[in-house]
Amino acid sequence: MAARDFTSELVGSFSEGSNGNPTVAMIEAAFRHHGLNWRYINCEVPPERLADAVKGARAMGWRGFNLSIPHKVAVIEHLDGLGESAAIMGAVNCAVNRDGKLIGENTDGKGFLKSLMEVVDPKGKAIVMFGAGGAARAIGVELALAGARSLIIVNRSAARAEPLVKLLNEKTKTPATGVVWPKHYRVPDGTDIVVNATSIGLGNGNEPLDVELSSLKPGMVVADVIVDPPDTRFLRDARARGCTVIDGLGMLVNQGVIGVKYWTGLDVDPAAMRAELERIFGA
Repeated sequence: MAARDFTSELVGSFSEGSNGNPTVAMIEAAFRHHGLNWRYINCEVPPERLADAVKGARAMGWRGFNLSIPHKVAVIEHLDGLGESAAIMGAVNCAVNRDGKLIGENTDGKGFLKSLMEVVDPKGKAIVMFGAGGAARAIGVELALAGARSLIIVNRSAARAEPLVKLLNEKTKTPATGVVWPKHYRVPDGTDIVVNATSIGLGNGNEPLDVELSSLKPGMVVADVIVDPPDTRFLRDARARGCTVIDGLGMLVNQGVIGVKYWTGLDVDPAAMRAELERIFGA
């Protein structure tokens, strides 16, 4: 595609700590690949300065920005509106300047959904998801909005799972149930998609997920949100059982693709972004 002539457009991220965010490298790689005169800047913003940061982005005409924990909920009062899924889950990770108004979106779940759709459409599918944190909340909402037949939320803490189950049952058409994670959880027969939305495996590619491996059947789609390392023990175990697997890099890349589309209006090449992440993580 031909490069468009933008003049020093700015987007970025507001995080509480500057920790070598791979999203910066990934999105900058996309800008370079397409010859766009845009910059993605990671800004360290403590919670007490978030309002000032948003005002600054407005004043400088930023086209948008990402947000990490702990800003995903607190930023809402400083925005002008919310997209559908962001409103349901009550969290924003991407702000978009639309005609001078900052609109909050959430690309966490959208990135996962786009990655999943490359393999299977979740509409009408029975899904088991491990975890009930921020990633699980975003993914669960998007799967429900995409028409999943049912969602089982498996989590160590019933107290943490209950709000997500309640949210899905009250604000979407997909029935959800919660299960307190037992030792060697057995995935129910008839499950189509299994998702690890926990941090199990992060930084340790050999850490197993406590699931009965014999319950992972050929034909199931098994996905993991972990990006470092992208080839987790859970995915290797599922692959050995004949499952189709999806790694966390796809989710992260598609978050970037969606964010850049929001900001620039352009469809960027996900291969350029994935190649940069693979370089970073040695995949």
